[in-house]
Amino acid sequence: MADLQIVRSEVNSAFKLNGFTIRKEASTFVAEQVAAVSKEERKKILDKLIEHLLHQCLSQPVLEKQHLEVAYKECLSSGLEESETILNVIDALNVPKLRYDCDRKKFTKETNVKNNLYPGPKWQAQLFIERYTIIQQRTSRNKLFAREALPSMENENRFQLRTIEVLQSSSSRVDEVIVLGLITQLTEGKYYLEDPTGSVPLDMSQTRYHSGLFTESSFVLAEGYYDDKVLHVMGLVLPPSETRETSLPYFGNLNTFGGISKTLLKHSKNLLKIEQENEDGMIIFLSEVWFDNIKVISKLKTLFSGYNDFPPIAIVFMGEFLSCPYGYEHSTQLKAALGNLCDMILPFKKLRESCKFIFVPGRGDPAAPNILPRPAIPSFITQDIKSKLGDSVIFTTNPCRIQYCTQEIVVIRQDLVTKMCRNSVHFPDAGDIPDHLTKTLLSQCTLSPLSLAVQPIYWKHADSLSLYPTPDLVVVADSFQPYTRSYQNCQIINPGSFPHTEYSFKVYVPASRLVEDSQIPNEDT
Repeated sequence: MADLQIVRSEVNSAFKLNGFTIRKEASTFVAEQVAAVSKEERKKILDKLIEHLLHQCLSQPVLEKQHLEVAYKECLSSGLEESETILNVIDALNVPKLRYDCDRKKFTKETNVKNNLYPGPKWQAQLFIERYTIIQQRTSRNKLFAREALPSMENENRFQLRTIEVLQSSSSRVDEVIVLGLITQLTEGKYYLEDPTGSVPLDMSQTRYHSGLFTESSFVLAEGYYDDKVLHVMGLVLPPSETRETSLPYFGNLNTFGGISKTLLKHSKNLLKIEQENEDGMIIFLSEVWFDNIKVISKLKTLFSGYNDFPPIAIVFMGEFLSCPYGYEHSTQLKAALGNLCDMILPFKKLRESCKFIFVPGRGDPAAPNILPRPAIPSFITQDIKSKLGDSVIFTTNPCRIQYCTQEIVVIRQDLVTKMCRNSVHFPDAGDIPDHLTKTLLSQCTLSPLSLAVQPIYWKHADSLSLYPTPDLVVVADSFQPYTRSYQNCQIINPGSFPHTEYSFKVYVPASRLVEDSQIPNEDT
C-alpha cells in the first residue's frame, strides 16, 4: 500500500489541475479509497472521478467530502459510465433538436445550433412545418393508413391521406377525402385547413367532432368531401398517437431526451438496476407553492419533517412562489421568502444531504415575459439559498425535463385546461376534460397546441415543448383539479394547486411507475 500522504498529494494535484479546490477531509477520503491500488489504476480512478464531477455543473469549484462520497458511489461503486447520470435536470435550452429525414425515414440530431431567442421570421413557419412532418410520418405508418407493398383486400379498405394541393388541382367534386392539416383563421371568423402545400376554407356546419380538444393551430384529420373550392368537413379527429416502443426504431440510438450522454439512457442496464433496487425512491410534485404564506410554510415544515428519515429522490416545487404580485418589490419579496425556506430546510440534515430541491417557475414569477420556454428565476434572487444549500437546490426553466435512471419525466407549469377549453373550436359534448387533454397533448406531440397569439413560443426552441417520443411521465401543473391519467404507456398528472386542494400533492415511484395521491394532515388530526 502506498504512503497515504503521497497519495493525498497526488489527489490534490490531480483535482487542482482541473480547476477544483479540494478540502483536506475530502482528499483524505479519496486517498484512503485509492491507496491500495497501483499508480496506473489510481490515475484511471481519479480521471474518472474528475470527469464525473465536471459533468455535475457544481455551483462552485470547492469540493467537500460529501461531493466525493456521492461521486465515488455513483461513478465507481455502481459501475456506471461517466455519462450515465442517476438524476439529471435538463433545462429547456439544452433539449436536443431532432429533425426527420424524409429520404432516410429516420430522425437525425442537429449540431452547432445557436441558441438565440429571436431568430429570423422563417423560424415561425419552420416551427409548424416540423410539427406537421412529425405528425405526418407517424400518421402515414399507422395501420389505418399504411399500405402494404403487395395488393390485398386489406389494402383496399385502408384510408388514403391527401394533400391540399391535390384537392385544389381537381375541378370536380372529390368524395371520401381525408386531409391532415392545421386549423387556422386566415381571415377573421373563417376557419381554414393548412398544410405545407396550401390552404383550403372549411365548412364545419355538419361536422361531427371526435374525442379531444380541437384548438386553433392544432393538427387534425379532416374527413369529408371537397366541392367548389371548399372542404366540407363531416368528421374531425385527432391524428393517432403511438407508444414509445413504436417510435424508437426511427430514432436509432440517439439521445432524444437530453443530457450529457450521446446515447439513450433508457437502455442502460446499470441505471435500470439502480432504479429497481431503490424500491422506496420517490419524486414529490407540488404546484403553486406560496413561500410567503404562513400556512403553506407550516405545511412544508410538516412535509420535510415526515420525509427527513426517508428522504425522497427529489421534491419539485412549481410556481407561482408568491401568493400575490408585489409590484416593484416582487423580486425582493421572493428572495426573502426563499431565504426563509432555506432556514427551514437546514435543520433537516438527512433531507438536505440526500434530496434535490427543484424549482420550476410559474407565469407570475420574476423576471421574464409570458413566452415559453420560460427561463429560470434570475441568480440574483437565488444566490443566497444556493450558497447555503449548494447543489441540493436546482433552479430550472419552465418547462424542464428530469431524467432519473431510465425514467424520462417532462414538467411544465401552465394552466392548460383553461386555455385549451377557452380556445377550442368546439367544446366536448361528453367525456372527462382530463381525458380529452391527455389524448390531445400526445396526439399533437407538444405541450402547447395553441396559437402563438394565445401562448407565445420562442420559435427556435419549440423542441423544448416536444412530447415525441412519448416520455414516461408528464407533469402538467395546472390550477384545475388534480388528476392522473394514462394513455399510450405514458402517465399525465396534475398535482393541483397546493393551497387550494387542502395541501395535497402527487408522489411518483419510479421503480413501480406508480403515481400516488398524498396530503399533509391538519395538526389536530
